[in-house]
Order: sequence, then structure tokens, then C-alpha cells
Amino acid sequence: MSLKMGFKAAIAATPLLKNAYKEGLQALGSYSVKVKPTDTKKCEGSVDIDVAVKAVYPEESRWDYAIGYDGKTYFIEIHSAETSQVTPVLKKFVWLKDFLVAEASELNKENKRFYWIASGRTQILKGSVQERKLALSGIMLVGQLNL
Repeated sequence: MSLKMGFKAAIAATPLLKNAYKEGLQALGSYSVKVKPTDTKKCEGSVDIDVAVKAVYPEESRWDYAIGYDGKTYFIEIHSAETSQVTPVLKKFVWLKDFLVAEASELNKENKRFYWIASGRTQILKGSVQERKLALSGIMLVGQLNL
């Protein structure tokens, strides 16, 4: 069992992501307002996974971002939060998990959290089949991510 190497080193060890690393939350662009770090000094960087791997996986449903913060890696999908979008987001999640195993083994060793950040209002009903599917997947649906 190998030790975790930290977010920045894990990104550097991932050929498809190494050139996409950005300081702070820069990789999120205008979506950085959706992430609220308690202490910006604990932010270890970010990467736009979707853009970085698009040439290699052009037809796949790709996950959006990864952020390193305080020793954890937060995988973030920013997407409209309607009931009809649960299946597409879960498809992206399956792609992400496969990608981590096949292409990003060091990043896969990091302490991980998975979040779907609603790009607008959340319109997934409490107690619905879709909400239960999401809960079982391990993805947390939030309006913004408070770190």
C-alpha cells in the first residue's frame, strides 16, 4: 500500500491532467464563485478535467473538475439540477471512476469527495427515486460547496 502524495503531485503524475493544473480555484473559471473555502491557504489547486481530457475522450460524458483542499480531493460536477439530469450526472460519475482507475491511479489514492453543484435552482424532489439514486451513488448535491 503506497502513501498518498497530495493533490498537486497526484495531478502531476497523471499524464492527461498534468498540464491542466491551476493554482487555487482558477481551473473553475467563473464557477469558482460556487466554491467557498473557509481558508484559502488550504486550497491546493484545481484542474478542469473535462477540458483536459476532451481530445482523448471526445464522445464520453466527462466529469468537470477536481479541487485539492486541506488534504482531500473534491470532484465537482456543475450541472443543472433537475430530475431529468440525475441519469446524465450518474453517467459522468461512472466515467470519472473508470478514468481514475485507468488513467489517474495516484489521484485515485487521494481522500475523495464527490459533489454535484447545482448551476441554478435545485429541482430534484426530496424522497424521489432520483434523489435516492444520487444518495446511493455517494454524490452530494449542493447549491454551493463550503469547504
